[in-house]
Amino acid sequence: MHLKILEMISKKFIYLVLSLFSLNTFSQEKFTISGAITDADSNETLIGVNVSIPELKTGVTTNEYGFYSITLPKGNYTLVITYLGFQNVEEKIQLFQNTKKSFKLANSEQLLDEVVVTSNKKSTNIKTPEMSVNKLSMSTIKKMPVVLGETDVLKSILLLPGVTNAGEGQSGFNVRGGGADQNLVLLDEATIFNSSHVFGLFSVFNPDAIKDLKLYKGGIPAHYGGRASSVLDIYQKEGNSNSFHMNGGIGLISSRLLAEGPIMKNKGSFLIGGRTSYAHLFLKLANNDNSASFYDLNAKLNYKLNANNSLYISSYFGRDFFAISKEFQNTYGNSTFNLRWNHLFSEKHFSNLSAIFSDYYYGLTLTSVGFDWQSSIKNFNIKYDLKYYWNDKIKLNYGMNSNYYKFNPGTIEPLNANSSINYNQLDKKYAFEPSLYVAAEHQATQKLSFMYGLRYSMFYRLGPSKVNLYQNNQAVTFNDQLKIYEKGVPIGSKTYVHNEVITSFSNLEPRFSSSYVLNEKSSVKASYNRMVQYLQLVSNTASPTPLDIWTPSDQYIKPQIADQIAAGYFRNFKDDMYSLEIESFYKKVKNRIDYIDGADLIANNAIEQVILNGQLRAYGLELMLRKNTGKLNGWIAYTLSNSEQQTPGRSPNELGVNNGNWYKSGYHKLHNVAVTANYSFNSKWTFGGNFILQSGQPVTFPNGQYEYQGLVVPSYGARNASNLPLYHHLDLAATYVPKPEKRKGWQSEWVFSVYNIYNRKNAASISFRENQTSGENEAVKLSIFGAVPSVSYNFKF
Repeated sequence: MHLKILEMISKKFIYLVLSLFSLNTFSQEKFTISGAITDADSNETLIGVNVSIPELKTGVTTNEYGFYSITLPKGNYTLVITYLGFQNVEEKIQLFQNTKKSFKLANSEQLLDEVVVTSNKKSTNIKTPEMSVNKLSMSTIKKMPVVLGETDVLKSILLLPGVTNAGEGQSGFNVRGGGADQNLVLLDEATIFNSSHVFGLFSVFNPDAIKDLKLYKGGIPAHYGGRASSVLDIYQKEGNSNSFHMNGGIGLISSRLLAEGPIMKNKGSFLIGGRTSYAHLFLKLANNDNSASFYDLNAKLNYKLNANNSLYISSYFGRDFFAISKEFQNTYGNSTFNLRWNHLFSEKHFSNLSAIFSDYYYGLTLTSVGFDWQSSIKNFNIKYDLKYYWNDKIKLNYGMNSNYYKFNPGTIEPLNANSSINYNQLDKKYAFEPSLYVAAEHQATQKLSFMYGLRYSMFYRLGPSKVNLYQNNQAVTFNDQLKIYEKGVPIGSKTYVHNEVITSFSNLEPRFSSSYVLNEKSSVKASYNRMVQYLQLVSNTASPTPLDIWTPSDQYIKPQIADQIAAGYFRNFKDDMYSLEIESFYKKVKNRIDYIDGADLIANNAIEQVILNGQLRAYGLELMLRKNTGKLNGWIAYTLSNSEQQTPGRSPNELGVNNGNWYKSGYHKLHNVAVTANYSFNSKWTFGGNFILQSGQPVTFPNGQYEYQGLVVPSYGARNASNLPLYHHLDLAATYVPKPEKRKGWQSEWVFSVYNIYNRKNAASISFRENQTSGENEAVKLSIFGAVPSVSYNFKF
């Protein structure tokens, strides 16, 4: 009953919206062909498969669950299905009634009966209005050499234009001059608040469990929200519903194992995978009391109830452990859970309802001081997404999302009765973030296509809470005599009860992108999007650390509002052997937080007293030249960009940060070059290589010194006016498959790699000290990695 009411309301809404621009839709009798596209080996659904109709020069792609639907005038057509890594399929169809047609795609070693099979290659889709989006297949990622021999999803996206990080061995990533906290990272729709293991050496994503990933740098669809810079959307595999399989790998630092198989053949499947490191065991053998290790677990169940309903359960749990002797112990990690229900109202109307839980936990024990500190952020999310395939020209997306957050900035407890530390619970915070969206994909003509939408987001900071009140509502004051910013002194406080609204915000977030096809090989595209970020990461480092604390927007800390425009030229040439993508962008972010000098961010129960609201701007040019076919393939990416931040004074007598002038942000990289290549020498040997060159990270160095009461005090100039040295390294890898002809039973491969083969000592930081012998000041460079060889053994059966 509820489903029928919902379907009736949805259809009335769709008719109302679409009648404004599709009055001629009913001029011909039309029918719909729909279905799912899966991997023939595993029955795994495939995301982003191209389904095209050459006769009408139109088509669609499968959604996140492998579903497609296209409505056409009745007649005879050729259905062409293409997907990277699989054989193309062509099949003749007679469309004289609504038809359900599903396909199983085979890899290059298999043949399909009763269809025409051709080779497939990756080329730029010039016709769709989607731009500033990069998709990487796991087969591509696994061939890239990375540090310590562990295939890494996050390290692979650093080879894309517009993507950098804070430096070697650093966690997170930066997109188009934005901060790492401005990226929304999703694993099966669940938010990942810290995406790294071992302080950035590894990512939390087990490559064997990953099915698909997509990075949105701009032109972000309306169903995404909550972050200012980008969206990294990652989906886990569903598991093989045909037969039981296992695969894994053994490396020098870590190992992994994954099992998958049917719950009921062709109706349901399971997947469970684990990964762990064991470097700490070698430290113990060497009588070293220090330790660093991690583990993570991935699990997924899915079951097809009937032709119109499917259930999915997916989860992730990961933990890191770090200890220095017995004095310092650190534990942190993510956990997620997602229950999803897919429902087909009709062959044209698809829906997905998700109930999601995310948790990020951080624990710190200092034995020498005698205290234990625990903090966390919990997220409860209900989202409902619907897609209506109106016809071959128009598709409508709409839905809702509601996030509830619980922030625990810190619970401090004494370790024992002799500790000098007293119990302290920092003020817990609560927030609710609901949103609605509607968007359309519209092929206006054979040459012109659009994606446009609107997201309406709301945010409520909720009680219970005790909120400080300040004079003139300013938690930070300016000292006119010393010309510095200082903590404001509360003039009182106000107590809010459970679920009472403390502060609220609401914003409209328009999204638009377009594509104009110049000819069969090239097009131009343009996009605009507004993104609003209501959660802020409190950190004074350019790279996220486990110690960083998330806090909600309130009357003192305003939400970040980002506007970005982009334009680009896209071309395939030489029979799609090569692809060229050129994009330029400009992004401006309001209310980017900054800190007063000497800000104390750890265990601060009044964090608003050290935060100022500023702005950020970034602009640049991105180029990507890709070779798609042949024994040698890969790409060259280059980015020329500028990222600056400004925090001006709030009144004429205030100086602002850096005297109110623009300064280079911590994410500024003027030049960024990335080259990756993969060469198939023969059926047994494949070689790969990466080369990365980036401008050094902006830093603030002392430009002088003076003596005060016998102490030497450094003096500093403009903020981030200096740079670390140029950053670059070359990585090489070789993959050996002993028995490439073997397709069943035990299959294996060896992967040999060298990270930073010419042993470049890249600077992670530069500090200054007095030389004990000469008494002169000297700069000391800290480098994390030199050349790092590794070997790993991968297997499946």
